Amino acid sequence: MTSTTADDAWLRELLLQGDWHPDGDDADGMAAVLAARDPGVDGSGGATRALLSALADAWERGWQPADVAHAVHRQGTARAARLVVALIAEDARVTDAASRAPEVWVDQLRDLGALTAGAATVVASWHRAGGRPVGEAWREVLTLATMLRTLPRIDRLVPPPSRWRAGPSREQAVSADDGARALRRIRALLVKAESTEFPDEAEALTAKAQELMTRHAVDVALLDLGGGAPGRAGVDTRRVHVDDPYVWAKVQLLGAVADANGVRLVWYQSLGIANLVGVAADLDAVELLFTSLLLQVGRALGAAERAAGRRSASRAFRRAFLLGYAVRIGERLRSAREQATATAAAERGVDLLPVLRSRQEAVDDVFTELFPRVRSTRSRSSMDAGGYWAGRAAAESADVGSRRSRLR
Repeated sequence: MTSTTADDAWLRELLLQGDWHPDGDDADGMAAVLAARDPGVDGSGGATRALLSALADAWERGWQPADVAHAVHRQGTARAARLVVALIAEDARVTDAASRAPEVWVDQLRDLGALTAGAATVVASWHRAGGRPVGEAWREVLTLATMLRTLPRIDRLVPPPSRWRAGPSREQAVSADDGARALRRIRALLVKAESTEFPDEAEALTAKAQELMTRHAVDVALLDLGGGAPGRAGVDTRRVHVDDPYVWAKVQLLGAVADANGVRLVWYQSLGIANLVGVAADLDAVELLFTSLLLQVGRALGAAERAAGRRSASRAFRRAFLLGYAVRIGERLRSAREQATATAAAERGVDLLPVLRSRQEAVDDVFTELFPRVRSTRSRSSMDAGGYWAGRAAAESADVGSRRSRLR
């Protein structure tokens, strides 16, 4: 017996109200039932419609495309991750996201490869492309439905599709071209820092990148001040996804980079998601540096393990190394930013402290408005002293790259 439109209500209820977990026997049993009913996997399109409905509900609960893809990647399989990206692409087509969504939403769709039109019969097309057994495919659909349906409510930082206006809604900042040019120069410096084999040269290139970031941030602040624009108008939000292993130590590195650049951070520990609040130019700086430093710290950790011998293979050593690295990197970046700010002030003959203080107050105000119940936490676990000081030493000559890297 194959599925028909009359079965849609039953299938929708099954997917959106059932509690299907990857390691549960119930999911296997129901997948077998669905395989017998619909061996083509979603012949009627009912599963696709139900999953798109679950996705739309997730947008209303504060989730963004990259957040959903990250959550499914953490909890599910590679096949489930491909399916959710295909669903996100179909949702983008239906909602006309390319022309109506906020810029940050479109950027995430582009990064995911979800701006390319696919088949409207998402689940069936995904199954045909995968070539896996029918029961296995239905099991993936069941568990993905549960993942989407049970995503918790998080702070809404970007309007969901239901609140997008008809027609184009994105506004381009006056300084967008200047910002793009600055970012290209910064990325070029980071690529050079990554490619050099000489720590002193890498450190100099890193410092130059931070200097350019700071000068660009100063230019934006002065431009806003001269135009009479309110400080809060320049404050933006962004999310960064942090993957295992050593998530907490990586978040400390992200926090150190954010703090050095005047950006506030809130961490969703159970979701592996960091929320950043700051001036757009500073958010760009934080993302670039954090991505680059993840690459460098992975290489530095490998070198430290080889130098320290067998003892360094422990998780405690690695975690402490990353924490020590984060602390020292934060110190270096704050020093570089202060020096660049002082130089820019001297060159312009302007007292920048009131301007920058005003921008920081605007960031703090928006942060408090978005996250009124946030509280600070501090790790109380013990630390491997050798790993901590090895990490600090490695940070002295950090080679900053532009590509992501996974730590072991």
